[in-house]
Amino acid sequence: MKKNLLFLILIAVASISRAQSITTALGVAKLIPTFEFGVKGGINLTSLSTSGNLSSDNQAGYLAGFYARVGKMIQFEPEIYLTGKNVKLTNDNGDENTVKFTSIDVPLLLVKNWGIAGIGVHVNAGPVISFVVDKNQSLGGAYNKVTKFEYNNQAVALQFGGGVTLQSLTIDLRYEAGLNKLSKDDYPDTRINMFNLSVGIRVY
Repeated sequence: MKKNLLFLILIAVASISRAQSITTALGVAKLIPTFEFGVKGGINLTSLSTSGNLSSDNQAGYLAGFYARVGKMIQFEPEIYLTGKNVKLTNDNGDENTVKFTSIDVPLLLVKNWGIAGIGVHVNAGPVISFVVDKNQSLGGAYNKVTKFEYNNQAVALQFGGGVTLQSLTIDLRYEAGLNKLSKDDYPDTRINMFNLSVGIRVY
């Protein structure tokens, strides 16, 4: 009888210890932020806000690059991608000219997630800095300024939107509103406004 009682006590102690270990492990897991890294690409529709006698029409462009996410329900999402922005300008005389912008864009977003079992929705918002590539700033020069965090005299915008996540696939639709004037040759006093639709694939 005593042996049976001792055996039951040992089983109970082992079960309690096991349950505490699982609870502790789960608690620690909740505190550890997740990390994701992936590639993304998509299309954009760009328009220019000007102070002169020019009107603009949206034209399709592209974006391609990388993203990372740190956090859980609320995440920090830095991105870097190469963007081609095309817009058609028309003056009062009806003369048309297609303007092409190439830039390295660096969005720094906060993301709020809802979902379960790898399927979810999210909203995001934050600033984006665009390093415009032209005769005054080469692609290599723009990249060097990105890596050195030299953000002076660059185009700054606010980006916000939302999307869905399906396992390792992410689809985003965002609007980007230019905050400062873009000092590009021949087209000063302009701001870039843009919609973009992108697809991201998590690789880590």
